[in-house]
Amino acid sequence: VQLQASGGGLVQAGGSLRLSCAASGFIFGSWTMGWFRQAPGKEREFVAAIRWSGGSEYYADSVKGRFAISRDNTKNTVYLQMNSLKPEDTAVYYCAASRRQGATMQYEYTYWGQGTQVTVSS
Repeated sequence: VQLQASGGGLVQAGGSLRLSCAASGFIFGSWTMGWFRQAPGKEREFVAAIRWSGGSEYYADSVKGRFAISRDNTKNTVYLQMNSLKPEDTAVYYCAASRRQGATMQYEYTYWGQGTQVTVSS
């Protein structure tokens, strides 16, 4: 199993980034996919999740209205479009896979990617 996150980088406040996570080694279309992040000195936290069918999305209050999660089951890839970025969005972003529909808790996720750094300058 492999989850390869990419798309991170340095962006100014108010800017946008699009993260991608390419999955392999499991039946992607049967799993809920999520994004989490960990800022320096803080615990890892939930950002967004999307059900296997793409029909339902879940967001942390801190990113609601600014971030959008999507998936392409034909490409085994999940995306996180991040708009109106703020310095407090600076973190390492991780993608993860869960067998539980609508999973938002870390313990519900089985597979984890290596993370991609997002830095937002003020």
